[in-house]
Amino acid sequence: MPQRNLAIEALKKLLEGQIRSRTRSNITEAEAFSQRLEQAVARYHANALTSVQILDELISMAHDMASARDRGEELGLTQEEIAFYDALAQNKSAKEAMGNPSLRVIATALVKTIRENATVDWTVMAQARAKMRTSVKRLLRHYGYPPDMQDEAVQHILRQAEQFAPIWAGQK
Repeated sequence: MPQRNLAIEALKKLLEGQIRSRTRSNITEAEAFSQRLEQAVARYHANALTSVQILDELISMAHDMASARDRGEELGLTQEEIAFYDALAQNKSAKEAMGNPSLRVIATALVKTIRENATVDWTVMAQARAKMRTSVKRLLRHYGYPPDMQDEAVQHILRQAEQFAPIWAGQK
């Protein structure tokens, strides 16, 4: 019996490490996996899941994480583009109304626009941040992104862009 608990803790730590590394490249995906892990562990601690069930769930989550890495290739997107695609697809009404092809086009355009507007200090300077926000909003309006959750999408996009900011600003 103690071995199961050790296996659960080891697998949990491994998944937490994977989630931390994903946070650097895809915040939306990392948050989804983190929430899923927390819920599974909470159910286990509440005795809603047995040791075997939690192990199965954690292993399933590890497989899902591995397949999520390959998802960008399936959609024909780079890792950066898939991160913005996920930020856009959080709005279910947008995903239903626009469909995957349109969201892929927007994600590709977002990467291009954000790279062009990224300066070294855009995450710190209010004026540069406002310019970035305006560029993103303009791009979403141009492609007909549903306005019902556009502000939330802009926030997710900017949070994701902040993760890439040090890399992109250094490439200019």
